[in-house]
Amino acid sequence: MNEIVINLHMHTTYSDGSGTHADIVQAALQAGLDAVITTDHNVLVNGPAGYYQDGDRKVLLIVGEEVHDQTANPQKNHLLVIGAGREMAELAEDTQHLVDSVNKTGGMAFIAHPVDPAAPAFGEPDISWEKWEVENYTGIELWNAMSEFKSLMKNWMRAIYFGFNSKLVAHGPFIETIQKWDQLLESGKRVVAVGGSDAHAFRVSIGPIRKTLFPYEFHFRAVNTHIFTKQPLSGDFNQDHDMILDALGNGHCFIGYDLPAPTRGFRFNAQGKDSTVGMGDEIEINEGVTLQIHIPQRAECRLLKDGKVIKTWKKREICTYIATEPGVYRVEVYLRYLGVKRGWIFSNPIYVRD
Repeated sequence: MNEIVINLHMHTTYSDGSGTHADIVQAALQAGLDAVITTDHNVLVNGPAGYYQDGDRKVLLIVGEEVHDQTANPQKNHLLVIGAGREMAELAEDTQHLVDSVNKTGGMAFIAHPVDPAAPAFGEPDISWEKWEVENYTGIELWNAMSEFKSLMKNWMRAIYFGFNSKLVAHGPFIETIQKWDQLLESGKRVVAVGGSDAHAFRVSIGPIRKTLFPYEFHFRAVNTHIFTKQPLSGDFNQDHDMILDALGNGHCFIGYDLPAPTRGFRFNAQGKDSTVGMGDEIEINEGVTLQIHIPQRAECRLLKDGKVIKTWKKREICTYIATEPGVYRVEVYLRYLGVKRGWIFSNPIYVRD
């Protein structure tokens, strides 16, 4: 399998971001990403998608859209639409119809920042997802980097402190989001988890100080989504675009916080009597399934079944577990960084069926 590192959920000057698509491409090249997916608010920007190259480095730019009902107050229930190939904002009023329409195009719909708390000191409302009755979306943005920063903005002093010390912000997905994801998985739904930067590259002025908070390149070195494909990137836009979206849609991916240490090389597989599968796949329990975990460096690894921790390993790189019961198995890995234990890797599940 080929591991491809992508960053998704970001905004340009076409909505409320401060940079252009060219700025994003340059930041992605500097950060060493393989692909980025832009998602401006309620507009599908035609034209920028394609491959970009600088010397021997190249990056694939995919254009999606973040759709929400602009007539609602507050404007909750944001949906990341990727691969639909057409404008979807006009369907935002009816969320179920929007999701169904995205599916008909062959695109994907991910719930954006499921938990996004208010920041009253800055006039920022709570824009969490509420329409959990909606069905058939592809997945959920388990870790949203900017929602985490927003949760720390209790007052101006804290906002300035964390804004100027951005490496201190990330600890992991909100517990409420993880719990909701586990509930969805336990109910029998296949829900793909992705990590989103929600990058805006905010430009602020405080007296004589001018600063860009959370530049694109910073985001691109932090919360990423690592996907697995059968073939390496070919350099052909259409082929690689479809291959990346197929891997995302099937959950062949994990969320990696690459700032403390690179997460490239993480693997979570299940070996059964007749087959070996990876994240996002199903396998029959038969006489037992061997779950195999490989971590890029020694860390704390937790194996969860149906949302509950069933095994924890400390300071391990290789972990093995014999599963004898059907269930939804996934992995969390934690690493100390700047004196604090932080979420490092969150896998998508392997579905062990009876």
